[in-house]
Amino acid sequence: MKTLVRPVTHRPRLTLWLLRAVLAAHLLAVLVQPVLAGYYLTGDVDAIGWHAAIGSTLAAVALLVIAAAVGYVLVRRGGWWLLAVAVLLFLADGFQIGMGYERALEIHVPLEVAIVVGSVLLAGWSFTPAARAREAR
Repeated sequence: MKTLVRPVTHRPRLTLWLLRAVLAAHLLAVLVQPVLAGYYLTGDVDAIGWHAAIGSTLAAVALLVIAAAVGYVLVRRGGWWLLAVAVLLFLADGFQIGMGYERALEIHVPLEVAIVVGSVLLAGWSFTPAARAREAR
């Protein structure tokens, strides 16, 4: 008689799901920003108000990213690079807000490109097996 042995699977913990959720929210807000700026440049003057409002909330969302990263790092007992990147993202968002209100577009636009790329990479990483495997330790 054969006994069936189920393979051990490691499902993501709550900390990884929270990290994924806040990174996805941050990424969504970051990706909307260039679209709203484009609408403004094509003549929709109301779009700049939305651009400013969403941009200002990005710092708060980045704080949630830091909190989720702290939870993930504490459960994983390591991976401090994630916390450092989350803090850097928060600082970049804050600086970006300041440069936007100063209308320093020569800094504001390239910094937004860097924030978009960083946000895409970080959110993408959170859905890789590496993120789940590191948490299973």
